[in-house]
Amino acid sequence: MKSELDDVPQTIVGISFDDRFRAHEFMTAASRLASKHLIRIHDAVIVTKDDAGVSHVVETVDPSPGRSAASGAMWAGLIGLFVAGPVGWIAGGVIGAGAGAITAKVVDFGVPDEWVAWFREAVETGTTTVVLLLTEVDMNALVDEVARFAGAHLVYANLDALSFDRISAALSGSHPAPANESAT
Repeated sequence: MKSELDDVPQTIVGISFDDRFRAHEFMTAASRLASKHLIRIHDAVIVTKDDAGVSHVVETVDPSPGRSAASGAMWAGLIGLFVAGPVGWIAGGVIGAGAGAITAKVVDFGVPDEWVAWFREAVETGTTTVVLLLTEVDMNALVDEVARFAGAHLVYANLDALSFDRISAALSGSHPAPANESAT
């Protein structure tokens, strides 16, 4: 299945926070940038690793098997009801639920599952990491916003070296080099 992102350069940025509330605050700040058309967010994944080392993932885009199964059961059941009556409703519901659950496992509209698995392993215990799948990134706006979150840690970003260094510097609390200057 082809998605709208297949032919567009994508940026994955993962920033880790010691405080989950600070991570959610960053997610809100990123949403504000998106509302101003300074970045375009296609997916956000929040990975939390508790003190026991168990990770928990919340994805914003990918369909869950349960929700997809329920939706598939409803639609296929209705079609079965119109075609074959009550028996068609039951059969359609069962077939639709199975198809919906399988579709949810196959379809991946957001951050690829391999990257989610990588972040689950890479994030440190006791932290929450926000992973954003972006396009159309105004790097100056992103660096300025990230600077408000000094103390957070850049876990990963598939950016050019200058942009990566600018975000890292902003998170460390030092002044990032402007985009038109080279990093020293």
